[in-house]
Amino acid sequence: MSSLRDKYELVVGLEVHAQLSTKTKAYCNDSTEYGASPNTQTSPITLGHPGTLPKSNSKVIEYAVKMGIACGSNIRERNEYSRKNYFYPDLPKGYQITQDTTPICNGGVINVKDANGDTKAINITRIHMEEDAGKSIHDLDPFNSLVDLNRAGVALIEIVSEPDIRSSDEAYQYLTEVRKLVRYLDICDGNLEEGSLRCDANISVMLKGSKTFGNRAEVKNMNSLRNVKRAIEHEMDRQIEILENGGVVEQQTRSFNANKGTTSLMRSKEDANDYRYFPEPDLQPVHINEDYIEKVKKSLPPLPKELFRKFTNEYGLSDYDSNVIIEEKDIALYFNELCQHTKNYKAAANFVNGSVKSYLNENAIEMSQFSISTKRLAQLIQLVDDGKVSNSVATQKIFGELIGNDISAEEIAKKNNWIQESNTDALQSFVEEAIAKYPEKVLEYKAGKKGLIGLFMGEVMKLSRGKADPKIANQLVREELEK
Repeated sequence: MSSLRDKYELVVGLEVHAQLSTKTKAYCNDSTEYGASPNTQTSPITLGHPGTLPKSNSKVIEYAVKMGIACGSNIRERNEYSRKNYFYPDLPKGYQITQDTTPICNGGVINVKDANGDTKAINITRIHMEEDAGKSIHDLDPFNSLVDLNRAGVALIEIVSEPDIRSSDEAYQYLTEVRKLVRYLDICDGNLEEGSLRCDANISVMLKGSKTFGNRAEVKNMNSLRNVKRAIEHEMDRQIEILENGGVVEQQTRSFNANKGTTSLMRSKEDANDYRYFPEPDLQPVHINEDYIEKVKKSLPPLPKELFRKFTNEYGLSDYDSNVIIEEKDIALYFNELCQHTKNYKAAANFVNGSVKSYLNENAIEMSQFSISTKRLAQLIQLVDDGKVSNSVATQKIFGELIGNDISAEEIAKKNNWIQESNTDALQSFVEEAIAKYPEKVLEYKAGKKGLIGLFMGEVMKLSRGKADPKIANQLVREELEK
């Protein structure tokens, strides 16, 4: 199949639904708390009772504008609402309040890396506001499908990309960047497993060099980044096989089976648009002016691409180190603050990506629960820079002692007798003793076995009980052996 893939070009567009972290639903005051008992977070408005009137949630508008600014989109001034009519068993009104012809955001980009490692812009078609449907449950009752309407009416934004994605890797990166953005902006927790970030993939293939897209399949029901990637790869192979056998790829909506790694038919589409939109008569248009956009813009935290530029250009970190740090907002901001207290940015990155992250993972805690302040961690880095303690003592011993108390790194080192011996006269005696212990190895070293210096260094560290400054000791050992 890999050779057949070379004949074709993959074309993918993604529709990402982000469930917004508002305390109430999009058009009423029902709670949005996750995990509540079924059908306990509903009201006559959620249930679509006659005579009830929806009301726009101002936080939904603010969050949509935040996402648009972060993506470089154009924010629409006049925003109208529409009713999207279609049969949906877990949306009691029989229609979804959404936006049709006037999405709140148009344009914008999400950057990924292509197969050559170059930056590639995936263009965004639109971002619009809408409400979620409820949840149908098919595996609790062997005879009936159950419906939980707690999620009905929960606020969403839908981020629709152009069909610019050309590989499953690009799709994976795109989703990773979208998830990172919504988390940085604090507008969505980004948990695919809980359904707060969901993705539908529109997938087609065409012969390389062609300008005409093939018929697409829309794949739904994907609850992880990896499954999106798997679904795209399977669907590419399925469509290529159909075309190679002389068939025609039908426009369909398909479901992804994570256990089998395959897609299956949900329904065929007679037309590209199965839905009917009408103006929403119960909601007045929302007007967004430049002053409001500027106000929202000023409230934004530093964003991933901004921090990446800062970490690579100002702090001189590698792309790899910077990307690892900016994966999570709280860790990136902690590192950024740490660099206000130390100029050894590489050491700071090593501590954050190493000791700090390991501690968070081992103890299953968030960055907000981490007890070592950036100032105290910077003092530990300075101890190493000053040659008072070795890096191994700092990371393996002092770092752990800093957690849960207010004692400084230097006080901990002194209390435990971990301060390195950097006095040249004191170290010289250890060096001479170490070399005298292995006269035959001295001859081998002088004959060209330079790797034996590790043996003498190990002996010096043993004699000094690990307190010898490795840099000074190494220099003294070399000088003594070269005599």
